[in-house]
Amino acid sequence: MDQSSVVDMLSSLMLADNDARKKAEEQYERADAKSKFICLSEVALGESLSADLRSLAAVLLRKLINNSYEESFAVLPNQTKEHIKTACLSAVVSPSLDLPLRRKVCDFIAELARCLLDDDGYLDWQPLLTSMFEWASSDSREHCEGSLGIFSQFPAIFGNKQAHFLPYVKKMLLKCLHHEAYSVRALATKGTCSFLVVNEDNKSLVREYEDVMPVILSVVGESVTTSDECLKALVEMVDSVPKLFKSQASNACELFLGIAGKENLTESTRQLGLEGFVSFSEALPGTIRKHAPYIPRAVAVCFSLMCELDDDVETWSTDDDGEDDDSNENSVAGETALDRISCALGGKAVLPSLVATIQACIGSTDWKRRHALLMAVSSAGEGCSKQMEAALDDIVILVVAFLRDEHPRVRYAACNALGQLSTDFARSFQRSYHSTVLPALFETLDDANPRVQAHAGAALVNFSEDCPKTVLQPYLDQLMQKLYRILGVEVNQFTSTGKKLVLEQIVTTIASVADSAEEYFVTYYDQFMPGLKFIMENLVEKQMRLLRGKTIESISLIGLAVGKDKFLPDANEIMNVLLKYQTEMNESHEYDDDDPQVPYLISAWARICKLLGPEFQPYLPHVMPQLMKVASHKPEVAMVDDDDETVLKEEQGGWQFINLGDAQSFAIKTSGLEDKATACQLLVCYAKELKHAFSGYVEQTVKVMVPLLKFYFHDGVRSSAAECLPYLLECAAPHGVEFVNALWVYILPELLGAVRSEPESEVVGDQMASIASCVEVMDKEYKIRLDHARTMELLTILSERLQEHVNKSEERKEARKEDDYDDVVEEKLVDEDDEDVFLLSKIADVIHSLFIVYREGFLPYWEQIQLQFEAMLEPGREWPDYQWSVCVWDDVIEFGGEASIQYAGKFIQPMLEGVKHTQSEVRQACSYGCGIMAQFGGRSYMQYYDCALNNLVSTINDAEARDYSNLLATENSISAVVKILKYGERATTESIDALLSWLPISEDKEEAAHVYGYICELVEANSPMILGENNAKLPAVLDCIAAALSVGASSESVELTPRLVAIAARIKDSPLWDHILPRLSENQIKALERYIPA
Repeated sequence: MDQSSVVDMLSSLMLADNDARKKAEEQYERADAKSKFICLSEVALGESLSADLRSLAAVLLRKLINNSYEESFAVLPNQTKEHIKTACLSAVVSPSLDLPLRRKVCDFIAELARCLLDDDGYLDWQPLLTSMFEWASSDSREHCEGSLGIFSQFPAIFGNKQAHFLPYVKKMLLKCLHHEAYSVRALATKGTCSFLVVNEDNKSLVREYEDVMPVILSVVGESVTTSDECLKALVEMVDSVPKLFKSQASNACELFLGIAGKENLTESTRQLGLEGFVSFSEALPGTIRKHAPYIPRAVAVCFSLMCELDDDVETWSTDDDGEDDDSNENSVAGETALDRISCALGGKAVLPSLVATIQACIGSTDWKRRHALLMAVSSAGEGCSKQMEAALDDIVILVVAFLRDEHPRVRYAACNALGQLSTDFARSFQRSYHSTVLPALFETLDDANPRVQAHAGAALVNFSEDCPKTVLQPYLDQLMQKLYRILGVEVNQFTSTGKKLVLEQIVTTIASVADSAEEYFVTYYDQFMPGLKFIMENLVEKQMRLLRGKTIESISLIGLAVGKDKFLPDANEIMNVLLKYQTEMNESHEYDDDDPQVPYLISAWARICKLLGPEFQPYLPHVMPQLMKVASHKPEVAMVDDDDETVLKEEQGGWQFINLGDAQSFAIKTSGLEDKATACQLLVCYAKELKHAFSGYVEQTVKVMVPLLKFYFHDGVRSSAAECLPYLLECAAPHGVEFVNALWVYILPELLGAVRSEPESEVVGDQMASIASCVEVMDKEYKIRLDHARTMELLTILSERLQEHVNKSEERKEARKEDDYDDVVEEKLVDEDDEDVFLLSKIADVIHSLFIVYREGFLPYWEQIQLQFEAMLEPGREWPDYQWSVCVWDDVIEFGGEASIQYAGKFIQPMLEGVKHTQSEVRQACSYGCGIMAQFGGRSYMQYYDCALNNLVSTINDAEARDYSNLLATENSISAVVKILKYGERATTESIDALLSWLPISEDKEEAAHVYGYICELVEANSPMILGENNAKLPAVLDCIAAALSVGASSESVELTPRLVAIAARIKDSPLWDHILPRLSENQIKALERYIPA
């Protein structure tokens, strides 16, 4: 390839003729990277050719370097490399370059410099750094553009010499930010923002630029009429270094909201301006709340954007897909922003402004404003939930009234609002407003507009998802008759017109109602199943795939709701149809990877598996290929620059971007991700439900799931991968211990590595739970335990996570000292604390499992992390630390037995004192521990019994001990007393009398077994402490037993109920029975009659 052929090829690439352009593209792809690089650099860096050709050559060079550096530049002789570097420096400042071409050449140079920066931070192109500072110090516009063009694309260019260059960098940027040429000021602004984003972790460096913020905001405001590049860089800076905006909060808010509100700007620019304010609100909500006047303005801007709707109602109404392609429109941007602002700032700050705006629009003659007010209700519900809850009566009346609005899009919005309210205020909304909402939605199901009619069905899905079946049951006759009628009408309409929007939604609504109604749906099964089977079997055209998929979903959900016995007569026919579809998918090339019925079909198989249990095994060969294909889906990913990102957004869609700084983003194509997550969860279902019947697929599933422990594109995939592993180890039993051990050897290091590197605390919790379950399964089923090295590795990981917990707690303490701390910030800190405590509980679970397996033998390992749990008991630590530390010490006593006394000095006083702690969770853990030390600790703990008993009795007799929030702690205290009386031999007549007076125990069934088991032992031994002289206390004993049976206290103990019933039967045979019975409550008598025949 020579320069002449490259010029011809470049010229062809710019032709409008598709065939000629395609031929040139093929020619370009065939050429080797080294030749392409040399020829393209000659074109781009030379001065003899047109700007268009040079520009295209520079773009191709940058991409070539990015994708094939080793094959294109690295292989060149050193002399050639130096020649190209020199040519680059000359070309940047050449007067022959206009600004667009200079920027493309700078982009290429920046990419080359990025590749020349080695792992130690040394740039193998030092003259470039010298030249950049020389150019920037020049008065020449071209020279400044060249320096800043490279710097803004690669602000990390200084590598390990950055500290040395920092004063010069700031001096360069300040000079250029005040340059007379706008192009230089804009590049300096972009470069400054990018530089700060790259160095976001260097707090002292970032603070040095606080004085630069006013001029940056000024240039951004100047730039938006011609480009949004500077604005985009500024918004990225808000995400990375928000505190830099604190001193300029008013100016920043003014800039962002001003841009969002200017109708003469492009949609993307206005949305980017609004994104700036939203990001500021999310990063520093306290600061925004202190600048309160901007909140109503932000609400007004959002509302104004939400009113920017298309007037073409007819096209909207006849859209049979029902999917508005408006994700980039201002109206949706306004809704999304209002949602995020509400969540960030809270209802106290946002709701007053929102209410004022809504009230002003209630009687508006402009349908767009009425539509906007309803969408505002939908958007603000999550963030303003606490404040809106008090006004829900009025909100529901308002929204329901709009279901009869004259404009169909307003009625649609009203359906949307009711659906969202059903989700945001789940269960309480359904219980409180069913009598208002359901009849109104039933009526709207007959709306003349199909979009509204379908959306009423969608709102019913939202309502029914979290609706208690007892609330839904009285409405089922009316609702199911209406849905049945509409189903018939829509099937007929579909056969005559092909319209399917309403039909698809009604099928989904039927499924959702069945799922919620459960056994109440049995009455309607025979009415609906034939029609749904007809759709599934007969509507087989390619364009019907989504409808068929939803119908399959509906059938499987109905089957699961009504149960195996009712579903079984239809099961064989339905399974045969599903098998036919599945076989076609597995074998036919006509089915695309994005076939919409695939996720519905694989989910339906899982539901049927739950119904059939091990009987489902014969279907696995048909089901697993498609399921494994979806679970194994590898999303398309790419490293892109700003130009590539724009192309992907505009031409393809379905991509998400993560800004990496240096004008680069990581792009991932999101289509298929949710299906992958669903498939992984279904693999969990199969392993859990089928157990040994799934053994034939264990190895295949393990090979898919273990790598997904580090699938960072989707949290749910990683959680499912972790959840699946203990079930797979159980499933593998038929293959023998050697096979299982090989699996475990493969799984364990990957699982430990995943826990160590996992960024999301919720997923870490799932991984911890997986480790705990795996450890127990391997010991219980196969007698295989962790070796010393792996045990130590696990303890190191636990220690690291415990230290992270401490660090996060300290960060929250510091956050409470910030000047923008307020009650809304406190709410968010409490939420963060809850997440952190969840992880702490999972760490405790892992330690518990290790103690279960090793028992006393784990104590030497325990000492590796003991100090961290001691520290959690120190004064000044948060109460959850106290609680979970005691829970772990409880395990030390239970499984360490008498050997645990060596540690008593570390925990005994906090445990004894904690019995009277103000937090019930701490009291529960400490009370349980006091009982455990009597049950398992042996005589060494006898010296602590008296103190424990005094504190326990004091807690039990507290006036608020029986409040529901205290009940578990109180019942654990009662059980602890019983264990001390029994194992510590401290029982007296007085203590047994007190025990009987504290009963019943109803919430903690495990502790109830200890308490009532002890009572049975005393009665069976004819102990006078419980029977009294001449059996005088039998009435109290019978009262105790009847109360236990009436509240189901013995429900989790197989042996306890017969013992209680036997004692009651003995009393029934005595003359005292007729005297005792009238003293019992109606529930107690019914319980006795249920267990003891008359």
